[in-house]
Amino acid sequence: MAHTSTILLLGSGELGREFTISAKRLGARVIACDAYADAPAMQMADACEVFSMLDGGALRAAVIKYQPDLIVPEVEAIRTAVLIELEAEGFAIVPSARAAQLTMNRDAIRDLAAGELGLVTSRYLYAESFEEVEAAAAHTGFPCVIKPVMSSSGKGQSKVSDAEQLQAAWDYAVANMRGDRARVIVEQFIEFDYEITLLTVVHAGGIAFCPPIGHRQERGDYQESWQPAAMSPTALDTAQAMAAKVVTALKGDGRGWGLYGVEFFVRHTPEGEEVIFSELSPRPHDTGMVTLATQRLSEFDLHARAVLGLPVEGEITAQPGASTVILAERELEAFSYEGLDQALGVGANVDVRIFGKPTTRPFRRMGVALATAATTQEARQIAMRAAAHVRIKEEKAP
Repeated sequence: MAHTSTILLLGSGELGREFTISAKRLGARVIACDAYADAPAMQMADACEVFSMLDGGALRAAVIKYQPDLIVPEVEAIRTAVLIELEAEGFAIVPSARAAQLTMNRDAIRDLAAGELGLVTSRYLYAESFEEVEAAAAHTGFPCVIKPVMSSSGKGQSKVSDAEQLQAAWDYAVANMRGDRARVIVEQFIEFDYEITLLTVVHAGGIAFCPPIGHRQERGDYQESWQPAAMSPTALDTAQAMAAKVVTALKGDGRGWGLYGVEFFVRHTPEGEEVIFSELSPRPHDTGMVTLATQRLSEFDLHARAVLGLPVEGEITAQPGASTVILAERELEAFSYEGLDQALGVGANVDVRIFGKPTTRPFRRMGVALATAATTQEARQIAMRAAAHVRIKEEKAP
């Protein structure tokens, strides 16, 4: 496909912002869409549209207006039935309408992985009422994890230790789910030793893998990530084989080109490291922000190359590095950033990316500190120190 393609980007957060930059460097024209004005990717795009991605009529209207060569989802909550119709009409959906539909909901991708493909997963059941939550928890046992089948960045997720916590977890999941389905997945809590994201690139020449990314979460949301994560060769081979299997299934009869973030739990057993499939996103992954510092081609560069049909040549390697998120503490509409000089002064191999979000709220990701070093552990310490210097200061509205 020609590199002068028009891309309709559905969702315009920080991941979409970096993808937009990568795509425009390759000559693409990007139309950024989101439910609110001045979203991060809109500030970099050629044009923008404001509408809910779940509004099928508005989604179709934007496609008719711009006649894009590629429709690239950046969020989970999209009216995927319209994407399927558009694909049948000849529009190219990245990586495919099937992938967007199955991964929009945790139930669909889990059923594909565990049922159709036979991948190792945790024990799980779905629930659409509190009574069903109680029955599902009896099946999985305690502790268990309850989360909406549709959400993003860990919103609505809780770890539940006993039956007394179930009601609060169900209420929290329903309050934070995206879309229009009051449905949760209740799954066995895996006592894992570590978890990784395996960025998997499907491109014109085949399938490639980035070195595994380790990450730490709080409130179900990523707080820091590092690359490469230490992993036995056998466990890595297993994860790569599982990732290849699931992305091949997702692309169906289409090309399926693009970058996928495939998450795994890994735990030590007497037989070795057991690799357990967790989730998949058919787009750049938040934990992959670390690749902005560690890889010659970031996850966003790789996604742009893949979807545009451009070569992804050779082995993808990474130098030791880490990312730490910069979080807001409260709601603000007028604010500025302090401490960037101190953050960048932590070391020569430190960078800070401010996402450009127009408002703040508690725990909202507003930026990320990046660092490289001789080891990932050293890089993690440097990135955390740098992130701690950045402060969000309230400004008086004009």
